[in-house]
Amino acid sequence: MADGASSGARGRVDATAVLLTADALAAAIDAAGSPEAAAGAGRFFRTGPGQYGEGDVFVGVRVPVTRALVRRAVGMPGTEASALLASPVHEHRLAGLLVLVERYRRATAPRTRDDAERDALHARYLAQVRGGRVNNWDLVDASAEWLVGDWLLGPPAHGVAAVLDPLAASPSLWERRVAMLATFAFIKAGDAGPTLRYARRLLDDREDLIHKAVGWMLREVGKRVDAATLLAFLDENAPAMARTALSYASEHLDPAERVRLRAL
Repeated sequence: MADGASSGARGRVDATAVLLTADALAAAIDAAGSPEAAAGAGRFFRTGPGQYGEGDVFVGVRVPVTRALVRRAVGMPGTEASALLASPVHEHRLAGLLVLVERYRRATAPRTRDDAERDALHARYLAQVRGGRVNNWDLVDASAEWLVGDWLLGPPAHGVAAVLDPLAASPSLWERRVAMLATFAFIKAGDAGPTLRYARRLLDDREDLIHKAVGWMLREVGKRVDAATLLAFLDENAPAMARTALSYASEHLDPAERVRLRAL
């Protein structure tokens, strides 16, 4: 799919066509690509030897353009979206995830509620995560909140620990980030509990991208749930937190409070 939808398809995609197959959407993405933007994305997403995105391939399409193309592919079957996730091209995988998220959101809306579809999309997503195809921070951040977090919220509510504990304990950086980002759905529902639980578990993680995820979610607890809850967590845990996590978590606090926390 990825090879056949590359350079040979450039410039030949109908700008108004409905995109219902992996090949069609991949070709549209490739046609919108730019070698210069691809080179920049490779540097930004750290694709060099030994870096977290080593070996990832970009065609150079901005995210708003990818999202616009995905809006023409919302009727795409889940099997086709999964085919996109098998592509070596980063933007193809992002598009596949965005299709799954859009399908999930439609299956969650009151007028189009479909619990069987929600369950199937959640299972399909976890299979892709465990298969190593959701393998960069933007891919996780665009999908985990919905396809894991919102699904756990229900209704019916599902067992949070049964899903998130194995992810948080995984040797895969990306699975651990999925666990942390999934708690965003709980934050938006006013529940800081899962975020605080998994932030504690990941405090001693060695990866900077996990430090950033932990700090970001803690910051959102302070903004969206309760600032006092955030401060209590930081008072208890600041001495054990990586500098990046503490910086992110305290970003919106009073400067004097930030200095106090850093001194801990």
